[in-house]
Amino acid sequence: MCGANDENLRTLEKLLDRRITAKGNEIKLEGADETSAKRFRGMIDSLIAAVKNGESPSAEYVKALADNAPEGQDPIRGSVIQIPQGFTRVYPRSLNQGLYIQGMRSADITFCVGPAGTGKTYLAVAEALRLVLSKKLRKLVLTRPVVEAGESLGFLPGDLAQKIHPYLRPLYDAMESLIPYEGIKHLEETRTIEIAPLAYMRGRSLNDAAIILDEAQNTTKEQMKMFLTRLGGGSRAVVTGDATQIDLPKRVDSGLLHAVSLLSGIEGIHFAYLHTGDVVRHPLIKKIIQAYDNERKP
Repeated sequence: MCGANDENLRTLEKLLDRRITAKGNEIKLEGADETSAKRFRGMIDSLIAAVKNGESPSAEYVKALADNAPEGQDPIRGSVIQIPQGFTRVYPRSLNQGLYIQGMRSADITFCVGPAGTGKTYLAVAEALRLVLSKKLRKLVLTRPVVEAGESLGFLPGDLAQKIHPYLRPLYDAMESLIPYEGIKHLEETRTIEIAPLAYMRGRSLNDAAIILDEAQNTTKEQMKMFLTRLGGGSRAVVTGDATQIDLPKRVDSGLLHAVSLLSGIEGIHFAYLHTGDVVRHPLIKKIIQAYDNERKP
């Protein structure tokens, strides 16, 4: 419960700004007022419950717990992602991330909209790998629209595969941080994982598959409709995008924004929204996003 070399307790000390001592079976929070003591007690109870459940809570779990449980509650326990053969468990780092994971597990189609660094793609890939490697689904399909501001594939060097690779690199980055490279290579060789541009999805029907459409803000309305209608029996789809980074030509509507507006209220579709407070990359990312948001305000 305390973590390796009391790492979890040291993390709690920083979060609560109080010294914590452990002796025998006793853990004491020094100089605590009633509010911080209640919060501390609730988080310790959650750590004990996690250990009893066979988990090994990490410092990352403690941070997520502290961010989302000011009263010592634990709304993220059911959202932990355990990937067979994976490097580690994936814990949601905010309440919104936890709700996003729960949405992916309860709905056949999930839309996730949020700024850069909020874990949209990473969590979608982690959950999809969990489903595929635990044999709950047969295949993982990852796709993105090949659209960038001011660039065209025709001007890039190399054959088609070489032209496309840079656009799909972020999907590989997410997978490589979750499972060994050898595992990814084996899944590709057995065609359990398929990574391809969105244009390659046309005319297909994907059954028993986990399907992720990344950077969906750069789809047109027609492309989004085409993608959503690829969903076959037993499949799950996740659509991720950042509404502030649309690279489509002017006067071309984003298929993501159109779909969110058009499909809201349909049973079986979950909509998750992540915000600046959910950013989990470098701490400076939150400040950068906030500065740009403030600049757009009148």
